[in-house]
Amino acid sequence: MITSALFTDLYELTMAQGYFHYDMNARVVFDMFFRRQPFGGGFSIFAGLDDLLTTLKNFRFSGEDLAYLESLKTFRPDFLRYLEGFRFSGDVYAMEEGTPIFPQEPLLRIHGSLIETQIIESMLLNLINFQSLIATKTARIYLASRGGTIMEFGMRRAQGSDGAMSASRAAYIGGAASTSNTLAGRVYGIPVSGTMAHSWIMAFDSEEEAFERYASLYPNATAMLIDTYNTIRSGVPHAIKIGKKLQALGKPVAVRLDSGDMQYLSGEVRKALDAAGLPEMKIAVSNELDEEIIEHLVAAKSPIDLWGVGTRLVTGGKDSSFTGVYKLAAREKNGAFQPTMKVSDNPEKSTNPGIKQVYRFHDGKGSPLADLIAFEGEQFTSGEKIIFHHPFMDYRHFSLEISGKVTPLLEKKMENGEIIQPPPPLADIRRHTLSRLENLDPTYTRILNPHVYKVSLSEELGKLKVSMIEEMLSK
Repeated sequence: MITSALFTDLYELTMAQGYFHYDMNARVVFDMFFRRQPFGGGFSIFAGLDDLLTTLKNFRFSGEDLAYLESLKTFRPDFLRYLEGFRFSGDVYAMEEGTPIFPQEPLLRIHGSLIETQIIESMLLNLINFQSLIATKTARIYLASRGGTIMEFGMRRAQGSDGAMSASRAAYIGGAASTSNTLAGRVYGIPVSGTMAHSWIMAFDSEEEAFERYASLYPNATAMLIDTYNTIRSGVPHAIKIGKKLQALGKPVAVRLDSGDMQYLSGEVRKALDAAGLPEMKIAVSNELDEEIIEHLVAAKSPIDLWGVGTRLVTGGKDSSFTGVYKLAAREKNGAFQPTMKVSDNPEKSTNPGIKQVYRFHDGKGSPLADLIAFEGEQFTSGEKIIFHHPFMDYRHFSLEISGKVTPLLEKKMENGEIIQPPPPLADIRRHTLSRLENLDPTYTRILNPHVYKVSLSEELGKLKVSMIEEMLSK
């Protein structure tokens, strides 16, 4: 984990020096939110919070860091002395990791001084954006498999060592059952899994010998890779021979396909295994899988038990970035917080002002209906009819009578730079993800053409936003 406070963009530091020079270090509030769903999906999964909080607690400028900044000839001695004692001393409000999230709503709310909240921006976005992207991708793959067993095999294709570790963590949150990354297994407590490579089989004089030697060494975890030479004529017969020996010992056994037509081959392999009296022998597949391919294979009733997914999981596949941004929402002036907002010719880039909370409204069965961005402190009671205003088009709105629970999603996680809630075990976060996905209406979680989940502004927030836009445009 990177703890050097140099892990930030240069302009964060030049701005911070400007604030320091002009004695501008009032209390402020920043929001982190995202602008669009990746992968053309109907939901995303929030991830990366625990890593963020740990990094914030340990974010420091070392002597080497300060010497480097001095060598740039950009930073003044008094500012460098300030950085020598830099510590994040603010408060963090955040959603729970594993929560389904939607565009425009604050996922994090950061309270602190202007300088410290500015310096942490790039690091914060790096951690949350990447892990949320990978957790979302994995959740889509999990849903496409209809709750199947997903093995994350992406380490060798990940973007560097930190990318591999972060991807393994996020993938587990999103629904992967295991990882091939043994370091991630130790650090995060994720179950590890793996079979064999083609090189193992090619290293022996025969395919059968390779299978037999592996089964002898690992009788409780044998998965034979059957496509090195010829899947049907060679791999399957040899796997059956070894599989029968393991079956006689009461040991679990599987085969893996890593190439070819997965729909056709899995069907032929299943027929051969069943005919040989091995109906419990599982079939695993890998090779450039993603949610669309998996959904097709599942719809075709391909007899696949385990899914090894690598490249397109840990890199995000077609959508390689998460659109999270970090914007100033309020600043202290004359002893009180004043709302701030960015106004843009593109309405979707205009931000929502003030110190806000996100409320999730549920129906009587506990299924989410809509989210409302409101001011911190707004109250909503059962039976009340609430007006939901479109975040960009103030003339569009709908009303909803509260019939189920209303849940505030942002909770205080850090106070005065100290973590106040120990993070839950990663397995609990994974369970949180899967249970929340199950509660979402399937129209939001389908892979193609999902329904758009409604995120709206409260009447008070909507009125303030419109009035601030009108005031700024009139200047």
